[in-house]
Amino acid sequence: MPSIELYVENGVARITLNRPESFNSFNREMALLLQKTLDECNTNAEIRSIVITGKGKAFCAGQDLKEVTSPELNPGFRKILEEHYNPIIERIRSIEKPIIAAVNGVAAGAGANIALACDVVVAVETASFIQAFSKIGLIPDSAGTFFLPRLIGFQKASALMLLGDKVSAKDAEQLGMLYKVFAVDTFNEEVSKLALKLAQMPTKALGLTKRLLNQSMVNNLQEQLNLESDLQIESAESEDYAEGVNAFIEKRKPVFKGK
Repeated sequence: MPSIELYVENGVARITLNRPESFNSFNREMALLLQKTLDECNTNAEIRSIVITGKGKAFCAGQDLKEVTSPELNPGFRKILEEHYNPIIERIRSIEKPIIAAVNGVAAGAGANIALACDVVVAVETASFIQAFSKIGLIPDSAGTFFLPRLIGFQKASALMLLGDKVSAKDAEQLGMLYKVFAVDTFNEEVSKLALKLAQMPTKALGLTKRLLNQSMVNNLQEQLNLESDLQIESAESEDYAEGVNAFIEKRKPVFKGK
């Protein structure tokens, strides 16, 4: 079975991490295949939103430690970061389509930080998040030190990273780490509804909004205002804007095409 599964329906791409026997931990093959799959989703105009989730009980347990402790298989940490995780994070943030992390179980280490890099993070009520790096003498990677302090504040992020505490889905929601928590029985249905809703929205504007949010991390106020002006003009020239205005005037539901 492939370590990454891709299923596309109604404009939604569902990417499933598929190594359930190792709690969907990453080895080199899976990391490279996820990058390839994200690239396919980016270039496929029929795909309007993307879901990343895990097979089995876990979302992702981070790095497969069997790989890094194997003399034959270990690619080394520089390769792991520069060729595996960093490119995954860069793709998640640069693809101008909404990406949902559907956290179906434990999200640990790099697995937690990949989830936090997504545009919308939802979790099943039994899920948990853990910055597990300190427990084995490592530092957080996969942009965790970038996103987590911005999501929940410096002090909370510092404590979670240093102590390696497990955070329940409900607590993660209260801290601001994620958007919503769903019950076990309704999780898959709610994720599908959310992904379809995003796919049917004006995804051209959603992509530009994502670009603005990325730049807000580094821009000063004037730079951000200037970029908002430029991208608002681009949005106003889109087919989706014309459709949205016409639908409002005609009192009907708009049909957006992401153009």
